[in-house]
Amino acid sequence: MKLNKSFIWSLLLLTVIAALYRVIPNRPWGFAPQLAMALFAGAVIRDKKWAVALPVLSMFVSDLLYQVLYAYHLTPISGFYKGQWINYILFASVVVVGFFVKKINVQNIFIASFIAPTYFFIISNFLTWMGVGEFVEYPKTWGGLMSCYTLALPFYKMSIIATLVFSAVLFGSYYLIRKNSAKTVAA
Repeated sequence: MKLNKSFIWSLLLLTVIAALYRVIPNRPWGFAPQLAMALFAGAVIRDKKWAVALPVLSMFVSDLLYQVLYAYHLTPISGFYKGQWINYILFASVVVVGFFVKKINVQNIFIASFIAPTYFFIISNFLTWMGVGEFVEYPKTWGGLMSCYTLALPFYKMSIIATLVFSAVLFGSYYLIRKNSAKTVAA
């Protein structure tokens, strides 16, 4: 695979955003860059294997960091837990939403930034209700499912806000980098 500027900048942006995210103390639950990173990778990285691998790798490195911090009692959040593989699959599948962003513009990114957290919210909470992972047990009834979704609404709200914010940062940075690169080449 040829390493082009687009790939290198995408990797750099994904890494920087993940690093910045992890050093923010006391961040609100659900406010994370992973969904925006998956959208960005799907929309920008041409090689689909790398587009899927980079957000998953970023998530793994973040989870590894959390596990180290947890082991040293610096955070109450463990990095690895039962059923975590489901989240990796879901984050990887969010990249597909980015594949459908054929033209990178404000409108398309805005729409994708609502679709990604909504998709993730619906599927992840359904799986939680089904008992996948080590989460709260819900009755396997319509009421139990609705309770699962209702209790997750604050996370959903924050994931929409985070996806909008981090998408603006990622795609905005990418736009500025490409614009400056074009000026440099033309000069």
